[in-house]
Amino acid sequence: MSDFDFKKTKDVIVCIDSDGCAMDTMEVKHRECFGPQWIATYGLSDHFEECMELWLSINLYSGTRGINRFKGLALALTEAEQRGYCVTEGLDEFVQWTKEAGELSNPALLALAQKSESPCVEKALLWSIRTNRAIFSLPQEDKPFFHVKETMDEMAKEADLVAVSSANREAVETEWSKHGLKAACKALLTQEAGSKAFCIGELRKKGYAPNRILMVGDAPGDRDAAAKNGVLFYPILVGKEDKSWKRLFEEAFPRLLSGQFDDVYQRQLIMDFDKNLGE
Repeated sequence: MSDFDFKKTKDVIVCIDSDGCAMDTMEVKHRECFGPQWIATYGLSDHFEECMELWLSINLYSGTRGINRFKGLALALTEAEQRGYCVTEGLDEFVQWTKEAGELSNPALLALAQKSESPCVEKALLWSIRTNRAIFSLPQEDKPFFHVKETMDEMAKEADLVAVSSANREAVETEWSKHGLKAACKALLTQEAGSKAFCIGELRKKGYAPNRILMVGDAPGDRDAAAKNGVLFYPILVGKEDKSWKRLFEEAFPRLLSGQFDDVYQRQLIMDFDKNLGE
């Protein structure tokens, strides 16, 4: 059964990202799991502080915030090599895969690793597995941002809701089930379903008008996925997540329902978003 096999029941659909948007998990995962496991797997411990700063900049505090894990890894390895921290054999093949593969996930990378002789590809898969293991070993302190659950429960009364996330399926399934978010959703679309842009495109095929599709996200990739499909984008501002969710419930979602989520309002939201990320 396809992830997209659900029935359209409302005229409006809201797509919601997970890490850093609905779930307050992004910071801890990158500081405690993604970054340290990258350093350990690729032998970068002599430059631990510099590499952690590089990793966090790419994945949290710049215009590439929220990037797919493998694309983020490719950027980090490329920059680390340019800085002279390492020489990564087979890096070019891995970078090329992140640019051309239709699916960027562990199963897709495993398929490549089974026919590739690139040490970088093999290490990338090992890093991803180790990162997932580290995430599941974190203290169970994951939680949604304030206002998320009640906002989603209310929106679900008048719109179809789906998760659209670049995180792995098991993590999203676990977290959204645990905190009661899954029940409001028609589907959980994760990295295994395809890119965010692809997922939104598939949702458009169900008959939702572009101005009745809203992508809620915290990263430029969410904004760009919405723009690529000609649909609307509502930003969750980093450091202002609670206020952003409150504004979604009180202002943006009512505008979406009433047809007042217009170009002027969209431009203002994106200006606020870009300014908050320092773009």
